[in-house]
Amino acid sequence: MRDGSTHVAARTAVFNESVIREMTRLAMLHGAMNLAQGYPDFPAPDFIKQAAVNAINADVNQYAITWGAPRLRNAIAAKTKRFSGLDLDPDREITVTCGATEAMMAAMLAVVEPGDEVIVFEPFYENYVPDAAMSGARLVFVTLHGLDFQFKPEELRAAFSERTRAIIVNTPNNPSGKVFTREELQQIAALCQEFNCLCITDEIYEHILYDGREHVSIATLPGMYDRTITISGLSKTFSVTGWRLGYILAKPELTNALRKVHDFLTVGAPAPLQEAGATAIEQADAYYGELRQMYTRKRELLLSALREAGFRCHTPEGAYYIMGDFADLGFAGNDTQFAHHMTEKVGVAPVPGSSFYRSGEGNHFVRFTFSKSEETLQEAARRLAAM
Repeated sequence: MRDGSTHVAARTAVFNESVIREMTRLAMLHGAMNLAQGYPDFPAPDFIKQAAVNAINADVNQYAITWGAPRLRNAIAAKTKRFSGLDLDPDREITVTCGATEAMMAAMLAVVEPGDEVIVFEPFYENYVPDAAMSGARLVFVTLHGLDFQFKPEELRAAFSERTRAIIVNTPNNPSGKVFTREELQQIAALCQEFNCLCITDEIYEHILYDGREHVSIATLPGMYDRTITISGLSKTFSVTGWRLGYILAKPELTNALRKVHDFLTVGAPAPLQEAGATAIEQADAYYGELRQMYTRKRELLLSALREAGFRCHTPEGAYYIMGDFADLGFAGNDTQFAHHMTEKVGVAPVPGSSFYRSGEGNHFVRFTFSKSEETLQEAARRLAAM
């Protein structure tokens, strides 16, 4: 007989607490440089902070419209038109959420039926597995192979079937730093149309790109807008991960379902921060170039330190993570043991690579973030050099 006082839902057994946040706690415990969790340890831009202060002082402190303050939705629509050419109706095709994390959960709950298959590339952002468990989806994994993280077209095609409801595409990619090319996205788009399924695309790092890379939103490809749910947000671009400002772009029929789920998940994102977010987007066109230059410097600092310490690393094309292959370092344990060793003995905390994989390909990787001040990265480099 089931003990009703201790029974928990079976869906919670499929996933564990965040490994990334566990490594943050270990970093704090051992005084390690926290290169595990992807949040900046440097100040957000003054203009966005002042806009938040102004909004609070102006008493923008009550509920905004559930699916987002009009000014912010208008700013998102204008930015989307400038950067991708999509002409969206802010009243019918844009929903502001409590971060991109909630956006992905709302999308999965809105369009996936229990038992539907959802394709995910690995390495994947760790939230996608719990999202699938809570929505009842069955995940089908397609591996990005090698240090340059390329998929094999035949493996991708084999993942699609009449049971496929959606594919999740994260570009620029966390954790690999891969930016999917237009040609790769065209292959994905063709399969979505052939198998009549959706693409849920996570583009939270869309403005963090290197070496002239182009961010292509799959919704802009022929035949894809009507079958794409595009997710992005402000947290990574403006270094305000604690503000929880994300958004979803989708055609009205999908948006109607997304908004119903969003309403009862969170009601809405913080009203004064939405006003500040509108200010940030309205004023940010020149800022995006500065952002890329800043992160390019940080990327080179950490990449050099890791390679000199003996890691094999792919040069990130976007986002702010580096997957380090430690196979040549002679460590006898697995990736989790190595991450703990790095944290406790070297004083630099990464994330075990296996937390981003369902296959065994991640057990020789750890992930580092360079979303940190140059002082933090320089101290991390000094500690890595002592390895």
